[in-house]
Amino acid sequence: MRRKIPSTLALSAFEAAARHQSFTKAADELAVTQSAICRQIASLEDFLGLKLFRSDRRGVALTEAGVAYSRKVASRLDDVERDAVELMGRAGKGGALEVAVVPTFATKWLLPRMPKFMAAHPDITINLTTRTRPFLFGDTEFDAALYAGPATWPGTGSQFLMRESLIAVCSPNLIAPRQKLKAADWSRHRLLQQSTRPYAWREWFASRDMQVEGDMSGPRYELFSMHTEAAIQGIGIALLPRLLIEDELQRGVLIPVAQHDYLSDRSYYLIYPEQKSDSAPLRIFREWIGEEAQSCPERLELG
Repeated sequence: MRRKIPSTLALSAFEAAARHQSFTKAADELAVTQSAICRQIASLEDFLGLKLFRSDRRGVALTEAGVAYSRKVASRLDDVERDAVELMGRAGKGGALEVAVVPTFATKWLLPRMPKFMAAHPDITINLTTRTRPFLFGDTEFDAALYAGPATWPGTGSQFLMRESLIAVCSPNLIAPRQKLKAADWSRHRLLQQSTRPYAWREWFASRDMQVEGDMSGPRYELFSMHTEAAIQGIGIALLPRLLIEDELQRGVLIPVAQHDYLSDRSYYLIYPEQKSDSAPLRIFREWIGEEAQSCPERLELG
């Protein structure tokens, strides 16, 4: 059945005119005459059966329907352009994966390892986009997601990567290396808090059979990247996933305050829609990231 889709020329003319709020500027951008823009928009309005622009003293302005439609058209044209550029860049070879990621994990753990994947699989492009909450794959263009939390997403398969191990760290300027803190000492230091994990310190102390007054007080940070930087700057002691601060520990800008790693209730998974499980690029990426995770100290099978 023939699709009921407007002309792409008309859509391009409308998107440019809506963005500039001017038929003249749209004509200049698209290297056509103003009358050509007017004809394309008129044909689009006839197709839709409603007005997208109205005349005013300054020229033209979008109607309410035009404002809503322009946003959707701009988004769709961006998608078409991105797909075309991607195909041109790959020259029809290999493949691409759209992967949703939690930001700090992608920056601190995944990206430092990506050159190895790219060297082994130069025909596969991995595109990363930040997503911090579960979503329905059917509503997006994503092929997979790297997520910290339960892997119980409907209609998906999952691959366990690693458990999350939390370690207390601080700047060496705050507490001297190898200095041991007694239970009473902890309450005299500022404990940096993760706003999304209000009980993290309490659970960490409980795993050491300790109770510390004020374990839920202290500056709160939403992102691990802010939390890490605050610790580096000597603002206080941070409780952070070891896998996200490997570089900082190696460089000595952060040091362990106690030789105690606490396995939290969070694990990292690669999650993907079941209908894409046979995709060759996804299978290759899944095997590679599984091998990378195997080499991490946090790699402990769930049981």
